[in-house]
Amino acid sequence: MNGGLVLSTICPPQWTLRWDTKTSNSRCRIHHKLKTLASSADSAVVSGELLEQVDKELSKGDDRAALSLVKDSHSKPGGLKAFGAARQVPQRLYSLDELKLNSIETSSILAPKDTTLGAIERNLLIAALLGFISAWNAFDFGPEELLYITLPLFFLWTLDTVAFAGGFGSLVLDTIGHNISQKYHNRVIQHEAGHFLIAYMLGILPKGYTLSSLEAFQREGSLNVQAGTVFVDFEFTEQISQGRVTATMLNKFSCIALAGVATEYLLYGYAEGGLSDVNTLDGLLRSLGFTQKKADSQVRWAVLNTILILRRHEQARTLLAKAMSEGKSVGSCIDVIEKNIDETDI
Repeated sequence: MNGGLVLSTICPPQWTLRWDTKTSNSRCRIHHKLKTLASSADSAVVSGELLEQVDKELSKGDDRAALSLVKDSHSKPGGLKAFGAARQVPQRLYSLDELKLNSIETSSILAPKDTTLGAIERNLLIAALLGFISAWNAFDFGPEELLYITLPLFFLWTLDTVAFAGGFGSLVLDTIGHNISQKYHNRVIQHEAGHFLIAYMLGILPKGYTLSSLEAFQREGSLNVQAGTVFVDFEFTEQISQGRVTATMLNKFSCIALAGVATEYLLYGYAEGGLSDVNTLDGLLRSLGFTQKKADSQVRWAVLNTILILRRHEQARTLLAKAMSEGKSVGSCIDVIEKNIDETDI
C-alpha cells in the first residue's frame, strides 16, 4: 500500500476539498499510519488473549474447543494468519534427480542413525566394564561375588526389556545425553521445533511437547513415552478408525512425520533422530495398501514440500526452537510463529 493509492481511498473525500494537496497528503499519511498502528496493537491484544484461552482449553483437555478458537481466528481479519497457510508444492511424482536439484539427498534424511547417543552408550559400557575389572582386581572378587553382582543387573535389564520395552534404559541414556552432549541436546530441540512449525502451518494444532525422556516421564508417568510433540489429531484418529484417510490428511501427516528429520538435515547435513517417525509413516502407507512406487512418490513429495517450507521460514523455526527450549506454552510458541512468519511466503 505504498505510493500508488488515490487519496480519497484513504481519507474522507471532504478532506481533499478543504486542504491543499501537500497538506492533505501529509496529514492523510499520518492519519493512515496511526490507524495502522492502532489496528496492529488491537490485533496483538486480541491474539494474546486468544492464545491464552487456547492454552487454557488445552490444559483442560478440551482439544476441540482449542482447535475451534484457532480456526475461527484464522478466518477473521487480524487473526492468526499462519495456521494452515503454508505454501506447498504441487503433488506429483518427483524423481530423485529433481530432489537433488533442490539440494536434497533423501538417503541422509530417511535413514537416521543416532551416532551421538550410540557413541555415548558405547563409552558408558566401556567405562562400566573397566570399572568392574578394576573393582575385581582391587577387592579380589571370587565367582560367588561375581554372581551376586551380575544376577541383579541381569534381572533389572530383563525386567526393563520385557515390562517397559527398554524404556528405563532409554530414559537413563537420553538423560545422560542431554547433560553431557550439547550437540544432542540442541538437535532434539531443533527436531521438535520442526514438527511443531510444520504441523501448525499445515493446519494441525500442536497441544504439547517434551524435549527429553525424563520430562515425558514426569508429565505422563510412563517409561514407554519418549520426548516428542503431540497434536490435536482427533480428525485423523476418526479417519483411521473408519478405515479411510483422505488425501489431504495423509499429506499433512506425511509432512509432519518427516519434519523432524528434515530439520536435522537442513541444520547438520544428515538426520540422527526420528527413525520411529520414518517407520510410523512407512507403516501407515503399508496399512493403506500403498504399492512401493506409490509410497515412494508420497514420501518424496512430503520431503520436498517439508524442506521448502522449512527453508522459507527458517527465522520462525529458529525463534520457535528458542521458545521451546525455555519451556514456553503452546500459545506462546504459536505467538512466536505468528510474529516472525514471512507473510509473503504463505
